[in-house]
Amino acid sequence: MLRFSKNHDYSGRLICVEGIDGAGKSTQIELLHSWLVQTGVDVVLTQWNSSELISKTTKKAKKKNLLSGRTFSLLHAVDFADRLERTIIPALKAGFVVLADRYVYTAFARDAAREVDSAWVRNLYSFAIKPDITFYFDVSPKDSLDRICSNRQPKFYEAGMDMKLSRNPYKSYLLFQNRIVEQYKKMVDEFGLISIDANDSIYNKQRLMRQKVAELLKQKNINIEVDTL
Repeated sequence: MLRFSKNHDYSGRLICVEGIDGAGKSTQIELLHSWLVQTGVDVVLTQWNSSELISKTTKKAKKKNLLSGRTFSLLHAVDFADRLERTIIPALKAGFVVLADRYVYTAFARDAAREVDSAWVRNLYSFAIKPDITFYFDVSPKDSLDRICSNRQPKFYEAGMDMKLSRNPYKSYLLFQNRIVEQYKKMVDEFGLISIDANDSIYNKQRLMRQKVAELLKQKNINIEVDTL
């Protein structure tokens, strides 16, 4: 992973959020996006599994509930590669701040939780660019499940039902997401992710993110104030 092990030399900045479902990362990155836009910073927001090239194929495959761990991984890698080349790199070259709602760490954590060889997965994503900052929102699988169930039931792959950990989707969700959390916590030290307590207030989480981002942009001689929400 030579490319991923060193800082990129593009004029823009890449900022990512990670964590299991229900951690509140999407809310926080949307708040961050709005703040940057209001301060006049050129910014692009990209989301995991959103490439027009492959997302429809992935959705159709998921509906059949027949994806193997490696096939699942390959589909998401194609999606990521397309977004990297079409959206992320061009924006970074143009000096934009790119906000990524999930990045390669999602694949590293989920695929390992599905017992796909970690070295194989990391080699698959060896073309990825190293982010400038990645925030990891730490939430327990139980809290995650409670938040999700307030609106909907866990989805088949989200609950890890393909792993046959349990016939009960709720129990399977807890077991599977616990595996993912274990992988994330290993990556906090390995990749220098900034861990944030997902149970903290929206204000405190956003304040910390803005402080870190403001420090990062100051290196580009962009000075912005970390105002109150």
